[in-house]
Amino acid sequence: MTAKARNKSERSRSGRSKPDSTPPETRPTRARADKESRLAAVRAALEQGTMRGVQRMLNAMHPGEIASLLESLPPANRELVWEFVDPQSEGEVLLELNEEARAAFIESMDAEELVAAAEGLEVDDLADLLAGVPETVTRQVLRSMDQQDRERLNMVRSFPEDSAGGLMNTDTVSVRPDVSLEVVLRYLRMRGELPDKTDRLFVVDRHDRYLGALPLTRLLTDDPERPVAEVLDSEAPGIEPTQPADEVTKLFEERDLVSAPVVSADGRLLGRITVDDVVDVIRDQADHSVLSMAGLDEEEDLFAAVTVSARRRALWLAVNLLTCLLAAWVVGFYQAAIEEVVALAALMPIVASMGGVAGTQTVTLMIRGLALGQVQATNARWLLIREMAVGALNGVALATLVGLGAWLIFGTWTIGAIIFAALLINLLAAAVVGVLVPLTLKRLRIDPALASGVVLTTFTDVIGFAALLGLGSVYLL
Repeated sequence: MTAKARNKSERSRSGRSKPDSTPPETRPTRARADKESRLAAVRAALEQGTMRGVQRMLNAMHPGEIASLLESLPPANRELVWEFVDPQSEGEVLLELNEEARAAFIESMDAEELVAAAEGLEVDDLADLLAGVPETVTRQVLRSMDQQDRERLNMVRSFPEDSAGGLMNTDTVSVRPDVSLEVVLRYLRMRGELPDKTDRLFVVDRHDRYLGALPLTRLLTDDPERPVAEVLDSEAPGIEPTQPADEVTKLFEERDLVSAPVVSADGRLLGRITVDDVVDVIRDQADHSVLSMAGLDEEEDLFAAVTVSARRRALWLAVNLLTCLLAAWVVGFYQAAIEEVVALAALMPIVASMGGVAGTQTVTLMIRGLALGQVQATNARWLLIREMAVGALNGVALATLVGLGAWLIFGTWTIGAIIFAALLINLLAAAVVGVLVPLTLKRLRIDPALASGVVLTTFTDVIGFAALLGLGSVYLL
């Protein structure tokens, strides 16, 4: 999983901003346009060699925008721009970068720079950053922290990155159940500020055991004399630190959460997860699903060295080559039929293509259903029958059109009947394979998004060619 990109609000600029009179529905579009124009201006300044302009524009940009700019530049220009990044922002910029680009910058930085970049980061972000730095730097960072922060950091680092414990931050605000709401309000005024994305306070007993949550809306609107115990939400879900990140995202989605507590097995409050971290997980999962089907890593740098990218892609291409050789062997087995009836060679791409597209549709739906938890062992049989019915319906309709066309073109109804049968068989096979392959890979603990495409293509090509050429051998020779 990528290290969490922190989509924090920009630091306040000097001066008071004017009210935004833009209609709400047009603001996101204008914001994207403003961001793109800023990035384009920096690229233009780099091309013109006006380095002072680059530095001025970088200082006005959010760390996430700087990271986007760096990722869109070739390596030589990245190093040049990095020199102008404010040292106080380097840590946040590193977190926003994909893992490969971040690793390249970390490798070029000395220990003192890395320690300075780590200063001021929140505990969960610091844990992500330290995952990619040398051990000597990690020890220096730990030595620079006080005992309490060091313990919190070590606790977060003890959990896997793709778990609730790896996502959580320890910046919780907790209160006791026996105090009044007025006491809580006075306590918050004394603190002066709240952590980002705070929509609720967490209620704990004197042993830090989690009892429930106190929404800020209740705190502000209820009678200030009421005790916290009377207004807390005892049903607010606590998340176990070992819970997988994808399950955390489902919980946030189903309950429309902004934040949620992380609670240990013995009931102690460990930290909290906020919606911005969940959004980052969802984005990473989406990138993974799309790129894995092509055998690519979602953290691959678009501007990585040619040899590095070629080496990574070669393995997947080699696997695909093996599957192509299997399909070629099937075609070669029916070489005599192709030589006698050239029409079969003309029809082969139709059968293979239709089966591949139909199977891809089914596989995509299955992978999405598995990711969302909608596909289970209890409904797999129903889904298989449904997809076979869809395949049969489409197969009959499309195979009829293709069969009639083949009859008209080649002047014999036998070829039309053969292509009809081959298409119907392949679309039914695509439906079956599209359902069973992701389920089987999931059971074998292999990422369905990574391997389903190659397996599906192999099956549909082999079955389609075997059906067409096998029927041709029987009825045309």
